[in-house]
Amino acid sequence: MPIYEYQCEQCQYTFDTLQKVSEDPLVECPECKQHALKKLISQAGFRLKGTGWYETDFKGKSKKSESASSDSGASSQQSAKKKTSTATE
Repeated sequence: MPIYEYQCEQCQYTFDTLQKVSEDPLVECPECKQHALKKLISQAGFRLKGTGWYETDFKGKSKKSESASSDSGASSQQSAKKKTSTATE
């Protein structure tokens, strides 16, 4: 269930409450008992932390390591071929 933040337009009292999405918004202020509550838009209460949450965390890591190893493997194979061909000539 999400946490909603409300503020009374009469007394400026601000509070958070846990409500179901399907519930009607609150209207009565618990402090002054007036029907002047307004639902506020607030920051999300969770954060996505760690690796793998962002596209940049996993994009291209395996491709870079594979291409780097295949490039270095290909260049070492070419140099090995050159060495063996010059040694046999």
